[in-house]
Amino acid sequence: MINRKIAHVAEKIAHDGEFAVSYEDACGLAALPETDTMDLLFCANNINKRFKKSIIVCSIINAKSGLCSEDCAFCAQSSYHQTGIETYPFLKEDDVVEHALRMHEAGATKYSMVTSGYMLTDEEVSIACGAAATIVEKTGITVCASPGMITASLARRLKEGGITFYHHNLETARSYFDHMCTTHSYDEDIQAVRIAKSSGMKVCSGGILGLGETWEQRVELACTIRDLNVDGIPINFLNPIRGTKMENRPLLSPAEALKCIALFRLINPGKDIIICGGREVTLRDYQSWIFLAGANGLMIGHYLTTQGRNIKMDLDMMADSQSWLNEK
Repeated sequence: MINRKIAHVAEKIAHDGEFAVSYEDACGLAALPETDTMDLLFCANNINKRFKKSIIVCSIINAKSGLCSEDCAFCAQSSYHQTGIETYPFLKEDDVVEHALRMHEAGATKYSMVTSGYMLTDEEVSIACGAAATIVEKTGITVCASPGMITASLARRLKEGGITFYHHNLETARSYFDHMCTTHSYDEDIQAVRIAKSSGMKVCSGGILGLGETWEQRVELACTIRDLNVDGIPINFLNPIRGTKMENRPLLSPAEALKCIALFRLINPGKDIIICGGREVTLRDYQSWIFLAGANGLMIGHYLTTQGRNIKMDLDMMADSQSWLNEK
């Protein structure tokens, strides 16, 4: 028999898409023992089927790598870390377009240019917009960008250049943020999301789980994202990289990672939840369970400085899992 506390919350969500689980109730769900995790996944899957009918396929390119001025504890591209990654300025427009065409051919429906650093220069924005216009013309794929901080004028320029989605992760809860970054404030990240939304852009904003945060802080992040009313929520799991402050942080267990996804789905029932970096090392043989846990999107291909899984394997997994969303 399904845990009554979980079933009660799930039933309210299913009958009223505007119902918002309180922070306190969500923390209560997070505190349930591991023996109740399958019940949580089952209810999250039902909510997923209620609101989502298809799987989003995302891909990214590391369009500008390394030498970042920010000190994010987990990031291989921070200038504060010695990780041995390849560093380079913003790629040439043709190189970005060529990669986008390959990923579109592989099955991606959304494509994002991700850049290191606090904010793009005018020249870099021109490259991004030029690439976006060509990509849209040749493929029709949705073009996204993760350009760091933005202003209202920059947001308008990106949107007019053919970039539909602005991606800017909050990374973790406000109450844990100063453990992860000291070179900019949480309020700056929140303001960047709000600026993008005010410009008419769609927004993806999520974070990285497994940084040492508590369950209450995971719920806090999910509720903050809900309050910002973003369109998509990318969930990453820490893949500890040698040379970063997080290099010795242990991985989440598959059960813990799946429980995180389920909680994010219950707190954000109508939003797209896309599983991104770190899933291969964290979930291992349980990667297909992300859809059972409430996700409706997947990032394929390589990430920023780490390798992704074989794309065909991911596409086959998504095809097999699509029935979970279509099942009555």
